[in-house]
Amino acid sequence: MPGQLRDYFVVLPDSAAGAAAAGQLPVPEAAAGRSSAPDAAGPAREVGDTLTVAHPSGRPWVVARPLVRKVSHLARGEDALVLIGPDRVPDAVLADILQGARDRTGLERRLARLPGLYHVVARLSGESWIRGTATGLRRIYHARHPAAGTIASDRPAVLARLIGAPLDESALALRLLDFLPHPLSRRPVWRGVHETGAGYGLALPVAAPGTAAVPGPTEHRWWEPPPGELPLAEGARRVKEAIAASVRAHVGGLDRISCELSGGLDSTVLAFAARETGPASLSLLTVAARDRYSEDETWARRAVEAARNTAAGTAPALDHHVVPADDAPYFYADLASTAAELNDEPLPVAPGRARAELLLGRARATGSRYHLTGYGGDEIFLGLPHAYQDLFHGNPFTAWSHLGGLRHQLGWPLLPTVKALLDRSTFPRWLAGAVTAAPQPVARTPLLSWGVRQSPHPWLTEHARTLIAEEFRAAAEHAEPIDPWRGRHVDIDGVRMGARHFQAMEDIGMTLGLPVAAPLYDDRILEATLAVRLPERISPWRYKPLLVEAMRGVVPDALLARTTKDHMSSDEHQGLREHAPELAELWTGSRLAEHGLVDSRQLLRLAAEPFSPVLVEHSISSTVAGETWLRTAENAWPTSQSTPTTTPSEAPL
Repeated sequence: MPGQLRDYFVVLPDSAAGAAAAGQLPVPEAAAGRSSAPDAAGPAREVGDTLTVAHPSGRPWVVARPLVRKVSHLARGEDALVLIGPDRVPDAVLADILQGARDRTGLERRLARLPGLYHVVARLSGESWIRGTATGLRRIYHARHPAAGTIASDRPAVLARLIGAPLDESALALRLLDFLPHPLSRRPVWRGVHETGAGYGLALPVAAPGTAAVPGPTEHRWWEPPPGELPLAEGARRVKEAIAASVRAHVGGLDRISCELSGGLDSTVLAFAARETGPASLSLLTVAARDRYSEDETWARRAVEAARNTAAGTAPALDHHVVPADDAPYFYADLASTAAELNDEPLPVAPGRARAELLLGRARATGSRYHLTGYGGDEIFLGLPHAYQDLFHGNPFTAWSHLGGLRHQLGWPLLPTVKALLDRSTFPRWLAGAVTAAPQPVARTPLLSWGVRQSPHPWLTEHARTLIAEEFRAAAEHAEPIDPWRGRHVDIDGVRMGARHFQAMEDIGMTLGLPVAAPLYDDRILEATLAVRLPERISPWRYKPLLVEAMRGVVPDALLARTTKDHMSSDEHQGLREHAPELAELWTGSRLAEHGLVDSRQLLRLAAEPFSPVLVEHSISSTVAGETWLRTAENAWPTSQSTPTTTPSEAPL
C-alpha cells in the first residue's frame, strides 16, 4: 500500500477513550531492510513494532512506532520522561534530567545540555509536556478527538486518520507557492489538525479530580534565540563542540556509516566530523555532475585524499564511491515513486526524489548503518543579506561597509539599496503584501526585508489565488515575527523551512531501511551560531567564516579555503525535457485541478514546451510536489487495521 507512515508516535489522554483511540492507529508496512526492533527499557510494553509507555493507571500514554529512532524512557514516581531521537539516552542521564525537575521550566534547563535531535514527552505533576526542536526538524501536532479529547503526535496524518479530518483546501493552495513564510508554514493540510510552533511546546493537563472534563491544550515558549554577543573565536569553539556532539549522538558507536560528500563545505565538514567518531568503516558518496564546469567532484576527491593522508593508525577504513553523472536521474524522474512516503505535507524537494533514492540506495549497499548529510549548513552558516538591517541599527558604518561589498557582488543599485535599508515596515505589513500579482523581483532587487516577495504561478486558478490572498491577509492581522530583529527572523525562518524540507530525505531513508540524518539541524548548533556577533558571523568577503573557524584542526585548511558552490539548475531544466511525458501524465486527471487549484490545460501545454520562458521564470517544483502528495494522501490508509494497546493489567512505566 503506498504512502504508509512508517515512523510516528502519539501522546494519549489517560482515559478509556484514549486507550480506544490507540487501537485505531494506522499500521505501517515494514520498511525494506529492517534489521532490528526498536529499543525498549523498563516495564513499558513492546509488541511487534509498537512500544507503549503507560500512564500510572496502566492505560497507554505514549504509543510509538520508531522504525529508525530510539525511545528512551524513565519514571520517578508518577513523573516520567520519554525522549525519541537518534540514539538511546542512558538511564543515568535521564535520571539526572528528571531529578528535581518539578515543572517544564526546570526540565528544559536540564535538557539544554543534551545534544541530538529529540522529541521530548514528559509527565510532570500530572501534566503532559510535548515539544520538538527549535530548528523545526522535530515538530508537534495536536487535534481534538471527538471522544478522547486532545491527542498529540509528531505526524499530522496520524491525527487526521484518528479524527477523520478532511483536507484543508486553503492550506493546500498555500503549498503551491515556492516559499511559505512564518506563520503560514504552520498550517497543516488537514482541517482540525494544529501544529505547535517551533520553539513552543504543548501542555496537556489532566482531568480535574472527580470529573471527566479535561482542559484544552496550551502552548508555551521554551526556546529563545540567544543574543549575538560572542566573538568569533569563542563562537567557533562552541560550534565545533556542538557539531561533534550532534554527530556522536547520531553515529557514535556504530561500526559502518556513510556520508554524502558532495564536495561542498558542509558535507566535507560532516565527513571529517564522522571520522572523528571512530567507526570501523566510513563510506563517502559523491554524485558526479554533468556540468563540465562543476567543481564539486574535484573538491570531493581532494577531501578524500586529504582524509587518507591525515589518517592515524586508528582511523576508519575509508572508501569513496563516485556515482557517474549518467547514472544520476534528472529532476522529475520517476514521479510515481513519490507515493512511497506520506510526508507531513507537500515538499518542493519531491521532484528530486529519484536522485535521493539512488544515492541512499548506494549508501545502503555499502553496509552503512547510518547516513549523514550536510543539509542545514547553508541555512545556518551562510547568512542572508537581511541581517544587515539588524547591524545597521547598532553599527551603521560597519553595516554600510559590508553592504558595499555585497552590492558589488550582487549588482544591487545604490538608491534601491538605501531605500530598502531605511525601510521600517512592520512584519504584519510585510506579510500582507508578501504575495502580489506584480512580476517577481529581479535578481538585482535588494533583499533587506522580512522575507522574499513572490507572485503566484501563472497556472494557478483564480480560486487558488483568492485562497492564498485571504490566508495571507488573515495571518497578517495577528502575525508576530519569530524575532523582533528582521535579520534574525529571516535566518531562523530559513532554518526551519530547510528542516521541514529535509523530512522528505528521512522518509526516503526509512523506505530503504537506512537512517538518514542532518546533524547540523541540532538546536545547539543553531544556538551557538546565533550567539556570535553579526559582523563576524557573516561577511561578503568570507564564505561561512564561523563554520570555517570552527572546523580548523578537524578539516584540513586547504579544504576550508573553498569559496565556491555548485548548483544543479541545468539538471532541473533538462529534467523538464527528459520527463515531459511523465509530467503530461501527471497533469492528465490532475487532483489539484479537481480541487480547482490549477489549470491542467496550461500545465499540459508547458509539459510540451519544457524550455518555455514561463518555466524559466516560475519553478514548477511546488506544483509537482502538491500533485504527487495529494495522490499519495488519497491512498494512504489500508482498509482495516489494528494496533496493540496497553491493557490495565500491564505494568505502568
